[in-house]
Amino acid sequence: MIHAYKLGGMNIVLDICSGSVHVVDEVAYDIINLYEDHTQKEIEDIIMKKYADREDVTPGEIAECFSQIEELKESGLLFTPDTYEPMADTLKQKTSGVVKALCLHIAHSCNLNCSYCFASQGKYHGERALMSFEVGKQALDFLIANSGTRRNLEVDFFGGEPLMNFDVVKQLVAHARSVEKQAGKNFRFTLTTNGMLIDDDVIDFANRECYNVVLSLDGRKEIHDRFRVDYAGKGSFDTIVPKFQRLVKARGGKNYYMRGTFTHANPDFLEDIKEMLNLGFTELSMEPVVCAPNDPSALTEEDLPIVLEQYEKLAELMLSRKREGKPFTFYHYMIDLKGGPCIYKRISGCGSGTEYMAVTPWGDLYPCHQFVGEEQYKLGNVFTGVTNFAARDEFASCNVYAREECRDCWAKLYCSGGCAANAYHATGSIKGVYSYGCELFKKRMECAIMLQAAMAEDEEAQNE
Repeated sequence: MIHAYKLGGMNIVLDICSGSVHVVDEVAYDIINLYEDHTQKEIEDIIMKKYADREDVTPGEIAECFSQIEELKESGLLFTPDTYEPMADTLKQKTSGVVKALCLHIAHSCNLNCSYCFASQGKYHGERALMSFEVGKQALDFLIANSGTRRNLEVDFFGGEPLMNFDVVKQLVAHARSVEKQAGKNFRFTLTTNGMLIDDDVIDFANRECYNVVLSLDGRKEIHDRFRVDYAGKGSFDTIVPKFQRLVKARGGKNYYMRGTFTHANPDFLEDIKEMLNLGFTELSMEPVVCAPNDPSALTEEDLPIVLEQYEKLAELMLSRKREGKPFTFYHYMIDLKGGPCIYKRISGCGSGTEYMAVTPWGDLYPCHQFVGEEQYKLGNVFTGVTNFAARDEFASCNVYAREECRDCWAKLYCSGGCAANAYHATGSIKGVYSYGCELFKKRMECAIMLQAAMAEDEEAQNE
């Protein structure tokens, strides 16, 4: 299977199963697209007719291109067959029961009242609550006990707003540091925060102990303050931006993400990216809103072409700034064309419900933060372990080949079947397909691949 497309002035052919990316001229692009359904003589006739006004397009040149395509095919770099399906279930079953990451809901409470919050202002459709040290300690001990031979363990302090329970955050990190060496583990912590409670103590702690920090900012002041307000209805932009700038400066401008959300109010989210850049932030992420289809914030079909165009313009902006020596990172465009994820990850996805779980303030285990409160998917508790084996097995069987709609999709080994939570909320099944999200993902991948190919060409030109 191949995916051929034109973007950024380039003709790109992606070989799906090998991951090979080919940047070709117009004639080769056309020949590759005709290759599987036409004979060599038919291709020659079509190409000669289409390019009748070009002296450089000859039967000999066409034959040479045809021969090169066949060499690439023989080398496993073009039209590579899909041989991965038989191993999909086997690979994921091997790691079932081995947990590598937890999302600790350290606070089911928030000091902001964001109208688009999928977690109902941090309450997750339940009561406000703070995680105790005892529950958090047990969660870390559960992670160690169920992590098998994995050394690096990931823990995200999440909410609500985790800084509303900052003392327990610090106690849990201290506990982890006290036991990790003896356990043969290395904890890597992430803090996700809306920024309202950041002070010098938080900055010092985050820069000392957190492998990454995720900072919530929606971009332009008028966009941010439209949704991210306190309980008096006051926007938070002016309060948090100086705090974020201090924190990022103290981190040396590294190991953080400025995470925005775009909605029906700002499908032109590139303007929000530009505002983040103007504020001095260069590690960026903008995520489509997660909400009910009838929510006023929900992205609509009318928004889709605008959003897709924004992704293309974003890639162009990243390339131009890279060439100017002012690069910035966009989370969804971070792909490695030379290495990238192993085939296990490409087939299996994020590992929610098996390798990755969320923990509520009461110690209940869920497949991820977006499933918290969905009782049928409560996996167990950190004190008793996983007891809902049916739910865990359902997630263990959730791979890209479990979705019929994904089988013939060119992006399947990049999205791994997509987000189980988005699928569930859109279709009622974790093996469903959130079609709107698919369109966004495919465009992001096309842009990311184009961007990497263009930068590789720039590097090659500089080395000549």
